[in-house]
Amino acid sequence: MIVLLIAAVGLGYGLYPYVALYQLKSAMHDGDPVSLSQMIDWSSVREGIKEDLCDLVLDTPGEPIGRDVLPPFGASFIRGVTGSAVDRTVNPETLVAATREPSDATPSSYEGARVSWAFFSGPGSFRIDVETPGVAIPIRVDMELRGLQWLVRRVSLPPALLESSHLHT
Repeated sequence: MIVLLIAAVGLGYGLYPYVALYQLKSAMHDGDPVSLSQMIDWSSVREGIKEDLCDLVLDTPGEPIGRDVLPPFGASFIRGVTGSAVDRTVNPETLVAATREPSDATPSSYEGARVSWAFFSGPGSFRIDVETPGVAIPIRVDMELRGLQWLVRRVSLPPALLESSHLHT
């Protein structure tokens, strides 16, 4: 009896992030920003995207920096500008709008996106790779078990999607 109970708990634990992923997909498909706001740690996701944008801008080769330039100020300025754009645009409503069925006038860049990998990356963490057409590197989504709920805590966008977004301008 104990063995069956342990097996049931283990099976439930193993399936739970897949159920959460299905619920996330359903909320996106149904255009439900209220459910999305409960399944995603928006502040953590925004911070991650800000880091990715800053890395993209600051790691882009350009002209050599002179000795008089203050790189920390430049990095701070870039972070402030991109941070403001990310704070304004990365929210449940814009996620729903970006993933809705595209109209003829504005095709969605996420049309045809599919999950290529979804598995545990640790005891309380789960990784999902989402392939998008025309982009070689998948979008990486990291979920974390907090309390008894799986939450999206990080979305890593590939450079091609970051460059084509309007978040860094």
